[in-house]
Amino acid sequence: MTIPNFYAKLIIYLVGMHLFCNFARTMMNGECEEIYDMSYNIDKVREDFPILGREVYGKPLVYLDNAATTQKPLCVLDAMRDEYLNVNANVHRGVHYLSQQATDLHEAAREKVREFINAKKTEEIVFTRGTTEAINLVASSFCESQMQAGDEVIVTEMEHHSNIVSWQLQAMKRGIVVKHIPITDDGRLELSTFNSQLSTKTKLVSVAHVSNVLGTVNPVEEIIRIAHEHGIPVLVDGAQSAPHFQVDVQAMDCDFFAFSGHKMYGPTGIGVLYGKEEWLEKLPPYQGGGEMIDKVTWEKTTFERLPFKFEAGTPDYIATHGLAKAIEYIQALGFDAIQQHEQELTRYCLEQLMTIEGMKIYGPQGTMGTAPGVRDAVVSFNVGDIHHLDMGTLLDRLGIAVRTGHHCAQPLMDRLGISGTVRASFALYNTKEEVDTLVAGIRRVAQMF
Repeated sequence: MTIPNFYAKLIIYLVGMHLFCNFARTMMNGECEEIYDMSYNIDKVREDFPILGREVYGKPLVYLDNAATTQKPLCVLDAMRDEYLNVNANVHRGVHYLSQQATDLHEAAREKVREFINAKKTEEIVFTRGTTEAINLVASSFCESQMQAGDEVIVTEMEHHSNIVSWQLQAMKRGIVVKHIPITDDGRLELSTFNSQLSTKTKLVSVAHVSNVLGTVNPVEEIIRIAHEHGIPVLVDGAQSAPHFQVDVQAMDCDFFAFSGHKMYGPTGIGVLYGKEEWLEKLPPYQGGGEMIDKVTWEKTTFERLPFKFEAGTPDYIATHGLAKAIEYIQALGFDAIQQHEQELTRYCLEQLMTIEGMKIYGPQGTMGTAPGVRDAVVSFNVGDIHHLDMGTLLDRLGIAVRTGHHCAQPLMDRLGISGTVRASFALYNTKEEVDTLVAGIRRVAQMF
């Protein structure tokens, strides 16, 4: 007698649960256990990131490129290494011991993410390769099922390319229209124009929570409220918010939320798409293959339940475990402490930079925090006529890692009338001494010109 697929999975799950209990306590607590009672001691924090102790060109590394990617604490690296050494097996598909352990760690990570952003259900948590893939998933599946030629999506003038090009690709394929909310000269959204842009053809609004260039914290709650009054769903790009302050998707009431692991002290190649269950149920799969199917015949394929419908193929189950560890690390330090530390650094940096002759800083001035319209832990600038690439290259020779260029936001650069900026971005391990080194480095480079 053949056991139906559902009952087979149920049996596998129940058998695996008792095997997992002791193992999970070891793997999920592991070497991060000691940070749970740790106060915010910056010296202790930096010890968790050995790369910060290295030298570049004979100079101590000053890593200020955190908006691009963050460094990883030892507990994340150790957890991933331990899983490769002791638990490596494909998830969801095996009845054997290792597969059950790997599956339980993978699904425990999903629950950790659900808790982190306060989603209602783990079914609303879809693992992706990062924010970019999450946005592309929504763009593809939403446009396929919910939009037709002439329908509109609204973004903002400060978006990362991933939240522009994804929609432009759909415009080329399906004839949709991409509109944008303009910004003010000091880098805030002109929300007064938003209402007038909405129409019966507007099917989705997709906005950055925090600008990766200006550091502007956008009024997403207000945008969501206005959009929902017109029955329009909203996607929030949280790549630059999730690492820095607490996100509550239920309180925000967004319909979709995307973020990346590598920008919040986790591994590369892993990200998250949160979607309200009712929306994820409506959307067709983004990709086809193993894992996302219920039954396949030559005549027809039916799809797996949420969230697996959107997770074709073998997931990066090692990276999901690493992401869970990174979240635990952030939670152990506490967002209140992280925010206070990063905002003090940003405020101090702005004050010191403004003492440099010819300094031009882009984005909101003078106000730090997580409230709408203020600046988070990003400072983009230029000095006089010095090209941003020259400034960044010479700072690099001093051991200072900053980002230069258009930061994947060329329409924003066009709005600002520049080709690019130098960007310093802060994380929980940066220090005022590093800001002093940056400022001294900029002065030294400016003297050369």
